[in-house]
Amino acid sequence: MAVVYMTEDGYKKLLAQIEHMETVERPLISHQIAEARDKGDLSENAEYDAAKEAQGMLEMKIAQLKEQVANARLIDESKLKTDVVQILSKVRVRNHANGQEVEYTIVSESEANYREGKLAITTPIAKGLLDKKVGDVAEIQVPAGLLKLEIVSISI
Repeated sequence: MAVVYMTEDGYKKLLAQIEHMETVERPLISHQIAEARDKGDLSENAEYDAAKEAQGMLEMKIAQLKEQVANARLIDESKLKTDVVQILSKVRVRNHANGQEVEYTIVSESEANYREGKLAITTPIAKGLLDKKVGDVAEIQVPAGLLKLEIVSISI
């Protein structure tokens, strides 16, 4: 897995999520498996199969999150600049097609949340905005066609 850049806040949330999975969800699933096992014949026990599958999914998710933590590189927010778009930049853009302005924050994949305006750095829009300056027009190929976004402002 590649290096994952994130804020200290995002890193702490990731650790808290792992802690919750290991201390709350894992024991709960173990309890469900034990209950299902006590019901008898495991060959036709749908509850047991479902609980074992849930356990496998949980363990896979924990492993993925631990890998993200292992590859995490915290970003020193005090060293960020506002002359060009980079990770953690808050970018206000104007869509040339409809004149609408939108603000996005470019974040790591693990911190992305479209409803909060947090775009993962790996998305086509974020990639198209990287290294652009105020006044630049980014032409970004998206499934709906060519998107032209003018950089209105950059902040932290």
